[in-house]
Amino acid sequence: MDHFQLRDGVLHAEDIPLTRIAEEVGTPVYVYSRATLVRHARVFREALSGVKDPHIAFAVKSNPNLAVLKVLSREGYGADVVSGGELVRALEADMAPKNIVFSGVGKTDAELLQGLEADIGQFNIESQEEGRELAAIAAAHGKIARCALRVNPDVDARTHEKISTGKAENKFGVPIHRAVEIYATLAALPGLDMRGIAVHIGSQLSTLEPLETAFGKVGELIAELRAQGETVTHADLGGGLGVPYKAGEVLPSPAEYGAMVARVTKDWDVALSFEPGRVIAGNAGILLTRVIRVKRSSNASPFVVVDAAMNDLARPAMYGAWHDIEAVKPSGAKSVSHIVGPICETGDTFAMNREMDTLESGDLAVFRTAGAYGATMASSYNSRGFVAEVLVDGDKYAVVADRLAAAAIMDAERVPDWL
Repeated sequence: MDHFQLRDGVLHAEDIPLTRIAEEVGTPVYVYSRATLVRHARVFREALSGVKDPHIAFAVKSNPNLAVLKVLSREGYGADVVSGGELVRALEADMAPKNIVFSGVGKTDAELLQGLEADIGQFNIESQEEGRELAAIAAAHGKIARCALRVNPDVDARTHEKISTGKAENKFGVPIHRAVEIYATLAALPGLDMRGIAVHIGSQLSTLEPLETAFGKVGELIAELRAQGETVTHADLGGGLGVPYKAGEVLPSPAEYGAMVARVTKDWDVALSFEPGRVIAGNAGILLTRVIRVKRSSNASPFVVVDAAMNDLARPAMYGAWHDIEAVKPSGAKSVSHIVGPICETGDTFAMNREMDTLESGDLAVFRTAGAYGATMASSYNSRGFVAEVLVDGDKYAVVADRLAAAAIMDAERVPDWL
């Protein structure tokens, strides 16, 4: 459930008509619903009621907006970060250092030290090499890094190949068949407190079976490590639970996920961590856009050209992803259209031959389920600026990220004096 609903023929974000935001802020613009974020955060936590004291770290990469992070911080969420920049954002949003997990395959020495100085709760180590580097940095600065070893269970998540992270050919984690050896090697190093195992097999999973298979392998690994005399007190089960992008689509619910986790992990005797992102933020946001013009030729479907583009919402161009597209003031008429943006790329296409609300020049429309991996993946391609972001809370809203004009981006460029 989300809080973007039709009222008196106009699509609202909570109690604010989207027509008002378009008039006062302009388009394109991302609009987030605080009520939806809070509801999803609570539903996910309630789904884990069968797990003792679960640690929930929001995947900052899915939506790093400071206001969004602040909402989740107030719901008791920590942060899963994958860069020094995301760590700064999490701390700025008042997420406690002890509730921050630093993941990612390419942490630099500077980022490892940044995490140590912030005294974060856990580093998810992606390789033996990274573990050795972290141990040396920690020892040199008189610190101890709390760590989990990320394993690659070689499980196909059955999701898009570009967001699959748990197969043997993916770059993430250490091969699970070498995990005992690598864990023991790292546990012997000064500067590291090896305390657990981490796993994450992909994003937008539409079935629980791959997750259960991966978790089963982790359970066997924990037992093997303990049999070898190693200490394992924590397990990070990652994220990846999918959300419906098409109206009527049914995916596993957080409650079904939580029940599976409780059943699979009941004998592990560890503290469990989770890294939800899309399932919290996805349906809590939309991208509001305006039709520039409708281009008609012969008897083919018309091209509806909107002012949002692939630089604003990259998922359709990058993954062939579907987003439901709806008129803000639907007339009731339906037609088949191509929805495209103004970028000089054929890839700047959001939908082809889509049966949907009829749109005409000047009409407002929304791309649904854009609260995750939307604004965060934007670029300035074609010298376009970055769109604004808005957070709605009941009958009020605030701009939580200013529109960044192309000229402002150009201000950061320099022409050498020899040109």
